[in-house]
Amino acid sequence: MKTRKIPMRKCVACQEMKAKKELTRIVRSPEGEVTVDQTGKKSGRGAYLCHEPACIEQAKKKKVLESHLKAKIPADLYEQLEKGSHTS
Repeated sequence: MKTRKIPMRKCVACQEMKAKKELTRIVRSPEGEVTVDQTGKKSGRGAYLCHEPACIEQAKKKKVLESHLKAKIPADLYEQLEKGSHTS
């Protein structure tokens, strides 16, 4: 039986390549709304972030998500990531 290729993505904060399922996707919709994408299939510009608290803090401090998505990131989005409500 053939083994399936695991899709890999890079965390925008720590720059580590990880399996897509291990990361959280934050997406900017065509309308400019920034949300957490639990399915990984929403249309729009996406950026991936580790579940690690250090990565979330680093992304918040350095405004990594803002530069990748070219949009203002609401504070409640970071709170949602920190609480862990982004897990599928």
